[in-house]
Amino acid sequence: MSQLLQQLINGLSIGSVYALMAVGYSLVYSIMNFSNFAHGGVIMLGAYFGYYYLTSVGLPFPIAFIASALTTCVLAVIIERGAYKPLRERKAPFLYFIISAMGTSIFLENIVIATIGPTFRTYPEVLSRTPIQLGSVSIGRLDLAMFIISAICLALLVFFIDHTKMGKAIQATAYNIKASALMGINTDLVIIVVFALGGFFAGIAGVLFGMKYTVYPQIGVITNKSFIAAVFGGLGSLPGAVIGSILLGVIETITSGYLSSQYRDLIAFVLLIAVLVFRPRGLMGKVTEDKA
Repeated sequence: MSQLLQQLINGLSIGSVYALMAVGYSLVYSIMNFSNFAHGGVIMLGAYFGYYYLTSVGLPFPIAFIASALTTCVLAVIIERGAYKPLRERKAPFLYFIISAMGTSIFLENIVIATIGPTFRTYPEVLSRTPIQLGSVSIGRLDLAMFIISAICLALLVFFIDHTKMGKAIQATAYNIKASALMGINTDLVIIVVFALGGFFAGIAGVLFGMKYTVYPQIGVITNKSFIAAVFGGLGSLPGAVIGSILLGVIETITSGYLSSQYRDLIAFVLLIAVLVFRPRGLMGKVTEDKA
């Protein structure tokens, strides 16, 4: 029983970070109807920004943490303005957006390799590695911090979406972007805000993931897991993205604990295929047609 509880705690920790990544996918998908695969590159740069703000600039961790998120927030908006806005203005097919997103992701990864190098980098110790013991269960201080920070960020996002004027505009635009524009909503501003939010959470997720593991140019591949979580929960649904991420994190840790870590990724992608085959809209996603 203690082993199961230990795996559940570990799963909640990593699942909460998946949730921060997945909401970025879901926000963009709900408005623009395509999967933003450049999101992984933004997360990767978030991990690098956090590392260099701590080590090279020498900022205290809280300031470096916020600075990283703000930097990726701006970066995400720049990507939207440069890579996606021209396609929107030309009313390009959704396939063009996906190709542009993949190209942007590859560009970000390779520019880091060319300028910084492929060397793995490890964050300095910010939190003590001594775990908190609760009976036979140990909770890592970093794992606990990851869960608390992610939970606070997601709660603030829900409050913003449900209780602010811009949040209402995002909901309306997600429901029907053309009708929202006719009703006077500045849909271009809504898209900027959505990408800014996604970039902000990507920076937070990148720093947390970099602290948990290491920083390297291919770290953005972890967003494959958050994409699976978003599909599992239902693309376009923020609650679905969170629930799918938590479930995926728990499933992965239980698989690693009771079977082998070698099966963790296998189970994740089998889950993706099963969802796409048997319930394409996910657990909480809405029925859609012309989306890519």
